[in-house]
Amino acid sequence: MLHREGKASIFISLAVLTALNALVMWLTPETLWLQNFILFVSVVLLVIVLQFFRNPSIAVNANENFVLSPADGKVVVIEEVEETEFFQGKRLQISVFMSPLNVHVNRNPVSGIVKYFKYHPGKYLVAWHPKSSTENERTTTVIERPNGVQILFRQIAGAMARRICWYVKEGLPVQQGGEMGFIKFGSRVDVFLPLDAKSKS
Repeated sequence: MLHREGKASIFISLAVLTALNALVMWLTPETLWLQNFILFVSVVLLVIVLQFFRNPSIAVNANENFVLSPADGKVVVIEEVEETEFFQGKRLQISVFMSPLNVHVNRNPVSGIVKYFKYHPGKYLVAWHPKSSTENERTTTVIERPNGVQILFRQIAGAMARRICWYVKEGLPVQQGGEMGFIKFGSRVDVFLPLDAKSKS
């Protein structure tokens, strides 16, 4: 299944690649090897775009004792940091890097009420750069669980990402594992947990 955020990108990619192949066939009607090469490259590129916007159906085992990863990808940071936007104090930061090959749907790590949300325009440093968490285009969301514990997480645009999508709104309830947004192309999500939280793969 394809994600709704990919409709425009898929249509544009298909139109451009179709026009390119038609142009090559018109300009070089007798050069079959070139036509076949362009067709092969076009198919590969289209498959890459399609797989990027895939949205596989997953079964989320909701558990109020766990904070789920909001993103598919590789954990690149687990460290104690000073969170200055909302908590104004130390938190355990876990960062998940999403390459273009990962699923880019973002999900709510916990159930609760959205207590804080803010969109920050910014730069497009590579997603693993230490300053990307504070200088790149990003969103900050804080969800308060029923027990009062607040979890903060950030969607962070990378060097290739130019658009962050979100579906949460301050004051509204969210469900653990429910879609909260999407980031186009390489990107990262940071989660800020209480210092006594324990990470588990």
